[in-house]
Amino acid sequence: MNEIKAWKVNGFLAVFIFMALMAAAVAAFIAFKPVTGVLFVIVASILASGVIVVQPNKALAMTFFGRYLGTVRDSGMWLTVPLCIRKKVSLRVRNFNSAKLKVNDVEGNPVEIAAVVVFKVVDSAKALFDVDDYEEFVEIQSETALRHVATRYPYDSFEDDGGYSLRGNAEEVAAELGTELQVRLSVAGVEVIEARLTHLAYATEIAHAMLQRQQASAIVSARKKIVEGAVGMAQMAIEQLIRDDVVELDEERKVAMVNNLLVAIVSERAAQPVINTGSLY
Repeated sequence: MNEIKAWKVNGFLAVFIFMALMAAAVAAFIAFKPVTGVLFVIVASILASGVIVVQPNKALAMTFFGRYLGTVRDSGMWLTVPLCIRKKVSLRVRNFNSAKLKVNDVEGNPVEIAAVVVFKVVDSAKALFDVDDYEEFVEIQSETALRHVATRYPYDSFEDDGGYSLRGNAEEVAAELGTELQVRLSVAGVEVIEARLTHLAYATEIAHAMLQRQQASAIVSARKKIVEGAVGMAQMAIEQLIRDDVVELDEERKVAMVNNLLVAIVSERAAQPVINTGSLY
């Protein structure tokens, strides 16, 4: 079912006609013509039942004896088909904040995740007649899509393999969540404007272990950088000593110097120099 425009005319014209009919009814009663007066009153009442007032960013969907006639979106007072059943639909932009969901990421680690979905109704007929309750439908489908997206990625990527992770690629994950939500909610005539993660954390039972893993990964990465820098510095020092002819170094001395430089640079504590002042003999 798709939304269509309903027939309508200016509501103030309907008010003028209603007043004219009521005046005619009063005149008929005064002229002792009760049947004519009653007919005028019935016609005026039927006409009045077709007058509606539409607020800004609201819509009224109308059905006549079970048949969908159309939707009025324009704000103001209008005269439409009388004796219709009208259902209000808000066209305003709204937010849905999901609860914190506990799901397993692609590696099986339990994580807590939540999101906010910004949406609005763009097709009142689908929202009212294709689903029971479109607001509840948005809530359930949003949580379902969030669970599905969360299970496709790891919480964090500890390897430099270029893969996506929930923590490291929040923008990409949000874009995929919005795309999947739009597919799921199109049946309800809802447009997804934006979807964002609002909460992401390891579940309580593994949070401490995962924190230790992150700290270990950071230490290993930092040590790797330090070792790479230390090797480069040692190589540069030996090459400069040989190039400037400061001292002659055989292979054994080179090994000893490299060892001393690496220990001094890589060590967590400051190196304690031992000064050799020469031999007594």
